[in-house]
Amino acid sequence: MNSVSMRKAVGTHDETEPRVGHDGTMWRIRSYEAATTVLRARHQTTQAGFTAEKIPRGYFRQHPILISDGDDHDVQRREVARYFAPAVVSAKYGDFINKRAQALVDSALANGRLRLDEAALNYSVEVTAEIVGLTDSPIDAMAKRLVGFFRQPPVDLAAPAMGRTRRQWIQAAVNGLVPIGRFYISDVRPAIRARRDRRRDDVLSHLLSAGYSTADILVECVTYGTAGMVTTREFITMACWHLLTNDELGRRYTEASQPTRLEILEEIIRLDPVVGHLYRRAQADIEVSDNGCPYTIPEGDLIDVCVRQTNTDPQAMGAAPETVIPGRDLRRGSAATGLSFSDGAHTCPGQPLALYETDALLHKVLATRPRILREPTISWDNVIEGYRLRGLDLSLMTRSRPVTTRMTT
Repeated sequence: MNSVSMRKAVGTHDETEPRVGHDGTMWRIRSYEAATTVLRARHQTTQAGFTAEKIPRGYFRQHPILISDGDDHDVQRREVARYFAPAVVSAKYGDFINKRAQALVDSALANGRLRLDEAALNYSVEVTAEIVGLTDSPIDAMAKRLVGFFRQPPVDLAAPAMGRTRRQWIQAAVNGLVPIGRFYISDVRPAIRARRDRRRDDVLSHLLSAGYSTADILVECVTYGTAGMVTTREFITMACWHLLTNDELGRRYTEASQPTRLEILEEIIRLDPVVGHLYRRAQADIEVSDNGCPYTIPEGDLIDVCVRQTNTDPQAMGAAPETVIPGRDLRRGSAATGLSFSDGAHTCPGQPLALYETDALLHKVLATRPRILREPTISWDNVIEGYRLRGLDLSLMTRSRPVTTRMTT
């Protein structure tokens, strides 16, 4: 396959130089080598993204997995990882995912058109809710509540008070707490009650058995809901947009077996990562290097790992890093998705699920020979430092035949 230019979105701080640089106490890392050193620097950094440093620690027995660090975080990850392992996703949840994807496509065929970003939201929420255990409330209503978490004032982690005025912090609290309250009452509490009566094989049942408090469980469910379900919506929309605006790539994807399809999706998310910046706080001096040039990041400094730039670093990604080359010849130690799912202790455990469910839906959508009626608009969410795609309208041309998707492990 010839390499094809792919990048569709342009994020904040998209300069490619310097590869390692700083302005006062703020470091920006655009070198894959230096970035992985930072992300793998166990006990030397702590999570600073997603306004983690403003979240109080005294209210929880277990600190939320997204923002915790150290040995407790490692234990949490090991306990939860089994629910998202590739073999588990395929064997245990594969039929459910494929049936939900086919039902979505069949419904769209009956209407003759599909608003993909809206359909992808409900689909990704339903899939993740099945694994987490949030299955005791209507999916469409829960999806709307989850979207409410993202209505936040702008934030700048490098600025004093994160760039927010006192009024904006009050607004952020209101915009966060009101959806959390609704999410708890309507979605989390019913699921907890059902599983207190009878445990099931899902994340929520595990948390109950491990002695997590109601507050702990609520925050974990918020984490999976916002970091897992809603961001997958953006990836599904972005990947579909790429495949439908590049005839060669779309044809290759439609005709390929699943391993090749996953390689194509890995390249798309490498070039257009949903989360474009990963932030860490140095808790000790950190030594990094880029192409033999050493740097020392002092204790206390804030570090911005610029994912979009590290993912196109030719020293890690090889030839033509700005183009899609499924199965590309990566440099040793580089991940096919770059740092789109982070690295080190905070590597996203939901990566196999995100790729699997995206492929399950898009393979079926593309089998209908869709046509774009309206291209999506791009906006930016600077809380998660990622893009937001809205309004991708498709016309579906022909009835699809059921497609069975199985993950190869």
